[in-house]
Amino acid sequence: MMNSSHAATSINGSASSTNAAAGQSQGLKTYFKTPEGRYKLRYEKTHPSSLLPYALAKSITQITLANLKDQPVPHADLHPSSSYSASSGVRFVASRFLGGGSSNGGRVLSFVGGTGTSKSNGGISRSSSTGGLNGCNSAVNSNCDGKGTYLIFNVGDSLFISELKSQDKDPVKAINFSTSNPVCHAFDSEAKDGHDLLIGLNSGDVYSVSLRQQLQDVGKKLVGAQHYNKDGSINNSRCTSITWIPERDGAFVVAHADGNLYVYEKSRDGTGDTSFPVIKDQSQFSVAHARSSKSNPIARWHICQGSINGIAFANDGKYLATVGRDGYLRVFDYLNEQLICGGKSYYGALLCCAWSSDGKYILTGGEDDLVQVWSMEDRKVVAWGEGHNSWVSGVAFDSYWSQPTSEDIPENVVYRFGSVGQDTQLLLWDLAMDEIVVPLRRCPPGGSPTFSTGSQSSHWDSVVPVGTLQPAPSMRDIPKLSPLVAHRVHSEPLSGLIFAPESILTACRDGHVKIWMRPGHCDSQASNSEALLSSVVKEKTLLSTKVGSSGYK
Repeated sequence: MMNSSHAATSINGSASSTNAAAGQSQGLKTYFKTPEGRYKLRYEKTHPSSLLPYALAKSITQITLANLKDQPVPHADLHPSSSYSASSGVRFVASRFLGGGSSNGGRVLSFVGGTGTSKSNGGISRSSSTGGLNGCNSAVNSNCDGKGTYLIFNVGDSLFISELKSQDKDPVKAINFSTSNPVCHAFDSEAKDGHDLLIGLNSGDVYSVSLRQQLQDVGKKLVGAQHYNKDGSINNSRCTSITWIPERDGAFVVAHADGNLYVYEKSRDGTGDTSFPVIKDQSQFSVAHARSSKSNPIARWHICQGSINGIAFANDGKYLATVGRDGYLRVFDYLNEQLICGGKSYYGALLCCAWSSDGKYILTGGEDDLVQVWSMEDRKVVAWGEGHNSWVSGVAFDSYWSQPTSEDIPENVVYRFGSVGQDTQLLLWDLAMDEIVVPLRRCPPGGSPTFSTGSQSSHWDSVVPVGTLQPAPSMRDIPKLSPLVAHRVHSEPLSGLIFAPESILTACRDGHVKIWMRPGHCDSQASNSEALLSSVVKEKTLLSTKVGSSGYK
């Protein structure tokens, strides 16, 4: 019999060679270097291979991470739920290696089958084989009550759910929308009534559902959903972005392609009058409140002419940033419903925006191929980054990164952020405050900072009044950033970027997601996987020995 160390080597070697082969076939590396170490490609997720190619063009893939917390199993006779985390892939491979499970590794996928219903006896399977990417070994997915992190992504007319730390590429759940396509989604780990997942469609319809309930159901349709803006009754333009409002349980906002943004409360049934006054001036920001206390949505914000392409709240929920087709970033005091500041791109539309965790800075990216950094204190652009060769489609601050400390290096505040674009590249940047803020503080009273040319910068002279939308400043007046890392991570244009505690996630527009492990985490996960596999092999050996002994007796 193969020993555990040899088995672990074979399994890890096979997985590594598979990833390497896939990367090399497209001329892509499976790692990239940073000053703190190597980021290594650990997992890949994608849609089922049966998905027809024409479906990929229906929508652009967006990604959401969802962390489900512990919840007791409701029925004592069911197997306890499992959280596989980093070792789920090894359990899956080990089950096949040891002969356990069915021909597909004991995996039960809810999107398999003509009708999406279970064909097992009584609809419940009590198989004891190890399998299921999310630790669910029942045909009714009854064991999905454990904690775990899930990846949610949309492709065509379907929403797919995968366990983040599983070696298997295929999703564990698919939800089909027959008449429309999901285009945006958001998750709230602190939701109190179970409805923690929001889904916006290109028809304008919006749903709130329980992610756990979707995982437990074997069908391919939403279950237990609350439906808003049904059939586009309030706004029939495409949903472009959706997000929960921080610090306000059950409240969320939905942005649409016609420049309007709606505020909802999921606790309201929406039986009241849902009509809003006609917008008199499409070029002006305005807010209208619902006429009835039972209405849902409760408010409409008219932001701009043309599409709102992205929205993001600061962590405390006080400020809301939007970017649009007209090329403007707008920052609002959400509680007071007031425009605070904003400004225009150098060219074309802005496509994405993101806040720093402390709420001091905002990133934007768009069709000018640039990344801009806005300061909330100055209400101005304080830096711009050049490095992409095409539109910037996603930006994010890395709140889990911490800068190296040394007694020889003077203390300096550095923000790490990333961007992805249609040039298939991931760029990482460092924003050092001594390069941005210090020049401003060195100004003489009443003066303005000077640069290498010796000319004064009018960009820094004036104080920007509240509510002012500024034109794009001259590039020579703004400090320029260069990327720390530029790495081609996919063969198709990129559409999404997420920083997680142990990894970086990148997604391309046709539904392929890659998980890049941070330096140090990949090796520790491999060690845990080998230890798990070793224990499984030992248990199997013990069991075989006992069975053999009893047979001879």
